[in-house]
Amino acid sequence: MTLILLVISLSIMLCVLAFNFAIYALPVMAGTTVFQHVHAAGAGFGLSALAALGGAVFSVGLVIAVLGFARNPLLRLAALTMFAAPAAVAGYALAHGVAKHALDSALALNLLCGACGLIVAIAAIINHSALGENVLSR
Repeated sequence: MTLILLVISLSIMLCVLAFNFAIYALPVMAGTTVFQHVHAAGAGFGLSALAALGGAVFSVGLVIAVLGFARNPLLRLAALTMFAAPAAVAGYALAHGVAKHALDSALALNLLCGACGLIVAIAAIINHSALGENVLSR
């Protein structure tokens, strides 16, 4: 019985951790892309990793700057959507990886994964909107 409770609690912990990682999908994608381009150009691993870190920080900084300085709501929504789109894809993939063997119906699986992707995208929008307001309000 103790082992079953341990497995359930570890599964919940991993899902919460994966959810928090999925919110930050854009910096990870930007960093990975920068790493691949710099490494393919002939730079070493260390310089490529440094460039990837810079690309990830730049993507977050760009969105925070747009949220802090732009007064146009459509521009702010576009910046938040830039964060929400990769987060939705990551949330969809996360739910699909967890539930693909549990559900037989493809329709139910797609509806569940779509709902999870939408929830992760909304969480990313809320998280980064609050982050942009907190950073630039000081």
